[in-house]
Amino acid sequence: QAQLVESGGDSVQAGGSLKLSCAASGSSRSPYLMMTWFRQAPGKEREGVAAIYIGRDNLRYADAVKGRFTISRDNHENTVYLQMTNLKPEDTATYYCAGSLWYISIEQTLDPDRYKYWGQGTQVTVSS
Repeated sequence: QAQLVESGGDSVQAGGSLKLSCAASGSSRSPYLMMTWFRQAPGKEREGVAAIYIGRDNLRYADAVKGRFTISRDNHENTVYLQMTNLKPEDTATYYCAGSLWYISIEQTLDPDRYKYWGQGTQVTVSS
């Protein structure tokens, strides 16, 4: 069974940085075509944060994180990263990674309904 395991969540002060990791393992011998970070704050819907294709040449970011977050992936290790800088209290959420073995159009990459495989989440808390 395919698994995604996130790590790297922590509590930081506003303006700080964190790097999240998501390692894929399990029965899938093929890397995910798309790996994406989502987040969900209490009482809010899950929202897409950043997405990256297997070729690493096509990325997409939510407007709220552009210029502050960077997504990257290591296809050999089947791992995706999210480097977060200049963190703000509104970035506080549980961060999830998701993977798709099938192609997703760039317009739909931040839609959680497009993903079958999910990690368990890692908590990021940013205090002011």
